[in-house]
Formats: sequence, C-alpha cells, structure tokens
Amino acid sequence: MMRRPPFYLLLPGFITLAAVGLPLLYLVLRALEIDPETLTDVVFRPRNLELLASTLKLTASVLILSLLLAFPLAWLTTRTDLPASRLASLIGVLPLAVPSYVTAYALLSLGGPYGLAAKVFGITLPHLSGYVGALVALSLYTYPYFYMNLRSAFLRLDPALEEAARVLGHAPTSVFIRVVLPQLAPAVMAGGLIVALHVFGDFGVVSLMRYPTFSYAIYLQYSTAYDRVGAAWLALWLLALTSVVLFLEAKATRLAIARTQKRPPAKLRLGRLRPIAQGYVTGLFLFSIGLPLSVLLYWARAGFARIDRGDLLEALARSAFASAPAAFFALALALPLAYLGVRYARGAARTLERAAYLGYAIPPLVLALALIFFTLKAVPWLYQTIFLLIYAYTFHFLAEALSPLRGTLSQIPVAIEEAARALGTRTYAVFTRILLPLLWPGLASGGILVFLSAMKELPLTLLLAPIGYDTLAINVWSYTQEAMFAEAAPYALVLLASGAIFAGMLLAWEGSAK
Repeated sequence: MMRRPPFYLLLPGFITLAAVGLPLLYLVLRALEIDPETLTDVVFRPRNLELLASTLKLTASVLILSLLLAFPLAWLTTRTDLPASRLASLIGVLPLAVPSYVTAYALLSLGGPYGLAAKVFGITLPHLSGYVGALVALSLYTYPYFYMNLRSAFLRLDPALEEAARVLGHAPTSVFIRVVLPQLAPAVMAGGLIVALHVFGDFGVVSLMRYPTFSYAIYLQYSTAYDRVGAAWLALWLLALTSVVLFLEAKATRLAIARTQKRPPAKLRLGRLRPIAQGYVTGLFLFSIGLPLSVLLYWARAGFARIDRGDLLEALARSAFASAPAAFFALALALPLAYLGVRYARGAARTLERAAYLGYAIPPLVLALALIFFTLKAVPWLYQTIFLLIYAYTFHFLAEALSPLRGTLSQIPVAIEEAARALGTRTYAVFTRILLPLLWPGLASGGILVFLSAMKELPLTLLLAPIGYDTLAINVWSYTQEAMFAEAAPYALVLLASGAIFAGMLLAWEGSAK
C-alpha cells in the first residue's frame, strides 16, 4: 500500500514512544541534578570503570561460550544424518523455558557442605559462583539465541556455492572457512545482539552469583546505598553501552551478505563420529535442562513440606494477575503497529513500528529506574502500584507480541482486504470479519510469549511491584539469596510448570489448527 496511514494506526506508535521515551528523558534530567563539582568523581570514578570492564568481560565470554555450544548443534541438526535430529532441535530451544536465575539456583545448590552433591553423593563441591558461575549459567540459557539463528541460516545456504568451491580445488576446511562462515555472519550478529543485550540487562544471575556488573551495581546503589543520582549515572552508563552494541550490530548487518538456497544440501554421514555427536547433544541436554530440573525435583521434596501452600498459590496468582493484563495490552498495541509495519512499510510508519523494540532493547533495571524517577515526579500516586508493574511489562515485552503478529500478517495477501473494500465492506468489518480470524495464530503466540516472559521477569518486578507483592520469580530469587534452596524449589518448579503448560497449550492449539 502506498497511501498515507490513518492517524489511528500511528497513534499506538506515538504512545509507545512517549511511554518509554519520557521516563528515559527524566532519567537523564535526574542524573543532571548532580553537583557539578562532583560530576567527574561520580561519572568516571574507578568503580565505574571496573564495572565496565567486568560487564564487558562477562558479555564477551558468554558470547564465545554460547556460540561454541550452539554452532555444533546447529550444524549437526541441519547438515548431518544425526539420529533424532528433531529431538536435538528441541534441545536447542528448550533452555529458554528455564529462567536464567533458576539455572543459577541449580548451580549454587550443588556445592558446599549442605549442597546437593554432598547430600546425595557425599562429595563436597566448591560453590560455583562469581565470574565462572555467571558465565556458565548465562551461557546455558542464551545459547538457543545463537542456535535458532544459525539453524535458520544453515537451512538457507545455497549448497551450489560450496560445490563450486570444491570443484575449484578447495579442501573442505577451506570451503567452510571461506564460503560457509561469511554467509553465517548475519545469523551470528543477530544472535550475538540478543545475547549481549540479555547479559547487559541480566540481574538475577549476577546478583545470585555475586558478580559485579552494571545491573547488579544499579540495584545496590538504589536499594542499599540510597544514592539515586549515582544509580541514575550507572543506568546511563549501561544505556550507552547498549546503544553502542545496537549501532555496531546495525552497521555490521548492512555489510553482511546472506544467500538463499535453491535446493537442500546433501546430509553428511557422521560414521564413526556419530557416538561423539550423540554424546555432545546428550551432554548439552543434561547440563541445560536435566541439571536444573533434577535439582528442582530433589529440593522440592523437602521444600513443599517447609513452605505454606497458600503462599505458593498466592505467588502464582500475583504473577498471573500482573502478566495477563500486560499480555492483553501488549497485543492491543502490537496489532495496529504490525499492520503499520507490514502494510505501510516506509517512512514515519516504519519508524513508529520499530519504536516497539525500544522498550525491549533497554535493560530492565534501567527501564525500572527511569519509571521510578518519572512517576515520583509526575504521577506519584502511580508509584509502587500494580498498574505501574503492568505498564512496565507491557512496553518491555511489546516486541514479543509484535513479531508473531508481523509474521502472520505478512502471509495474508493484501488483495483480500482490497477485494472486501471494493465490495463495499467497511474498514471495521474488514478487520473483524476477515483479518482478525486469520490473525489468531499470531495473536495466540504473541499473547502467550508476553505472558510467559512477564511471569518469569525479575528486575522489573523487584523494583516496581507494590510492597509485599511477592511473585514466583521474587520468591525464587529471595530464598536463593539466603541459600534456602529447599524453600525456593517449589516456587521455581511451579514457575517452570506454568510455562510448560501454556507452551503446551499453544503447541496443541497450533497442531489442531493445521
């Protein structure tokens, strides 16, 4: 469509820009309230440079380790005769269902004189904490982001290019390095961007592992030291770091070249390497899924006897009560934004549609701090209310509702709408009678994604929820902080079970709809 979009389609984009942009603007203004004489000492103090170094160190290490975990799995499931490749592909995405702080909980509860290893095997393992603990926990959680992008890229590669290189005398190793790897660059960059943003914004893992990053320091500065201006400057440091990564990724992606295959590549026979490949896939499953689940089940036996079942149900209800409205409002905003981006994909319409990704790119603690400062100044009655928490969930996870809707809408021919209008059907009727039924798969996927993400969200909930509003995520984090692993297990197990139930409902619904 080349005509100008109507205002009611532009309005959600303006609302999103204002909802996220105004708090960020006030965060900057709050930071500028610092005494000019102490500006240099606060902004460039050695502690901030140490936090920058430790944050970059952890991010770079997670990027490398998660890529090393994901790359062989993506290659095995797309280019080889690996048995049960569909099951292996499922292993590539399942860790996303386990919150990263639950993986950290599992690793922490293994070591020490009262840990799981000592209780079950009589072996006292050291606590896996600090840099190494954060690296392992975050890598096991984030490698699916690389895997999904790499798998898609491998499936799109044109095998004719590799065959031509072999005909010209290049060895298999040379073909892989000079032909295959350059074509995988866009996938690596896309996955790396998501992993880097997640590490920048992670709070649960680094706080449990006691590893100093900007996110952990922001929380301590705000909640413990009560230094609001110092916390604001740390938030701006983290926001600047995120902006640099987004800029570099955008530049690199424009320079990268990816080709699309004309036919599927031949499967390589693993032969004697098959047991090694199967062992790798099995080990990846055991560490990323089996370990957290086994640890939870072990501690939950004692945990259910130590906690009040009523408190557990109340935590589940609180989590759902904040997540469900956020999913609804995110869909309400994402629907016109998706239409704007697909049907009017140019100029201001495209810019406003991309605004939905702004809240997702901002680290959660930075967004939470900005909302705190803004509401205390502009709308103090909104501070520490359930409405502010729903507000934060909505705009932070709006992109997760938008992506499935955008994909579904792009598959619906615009000719259907034009034919209906030519027959005299009004715009409202075209939407309700034609588009809406066709968009149900995208609506269901987007709504469930937002709901599940909000259910396990920790930093936004920790800073913005009303006093005493303990969700499943907060209980897992709080009990683990105190090394009360048995008490934390039931809350973590219910969190995983609720996610599995809703994901299963989505898969069953999609299967019946085909």
